[in-house]
Amino acid sequence: MTGPHCYFGGMEQSLMRPRNRKIIAGVCAAIAGRFGISVTVVRLGFVFFGLFGVGELVYIALWILIPKSR
Repeated sequence: MTGPHCYFGGMEQSLMRPRNRKIIAGVCAAIAGRFGISVTVVRLGFVFFGLFGVGELVYIALWILIPKSR
């Protein structure tokens, strides 16, 4: 581990909710930016898992845990 961030698998960008590209809280945009995938894919994933009652709980937990960018 080097510095304040854990570098795992070559991904060096920290997980922070952006002030732009967000619809509700920016959780999907933060995840998409961190892993380099489309925001739409992440949003569809939350909708899909929301059908089973898990997506909403995970989204709220991540909303609390992921800090907002400055």
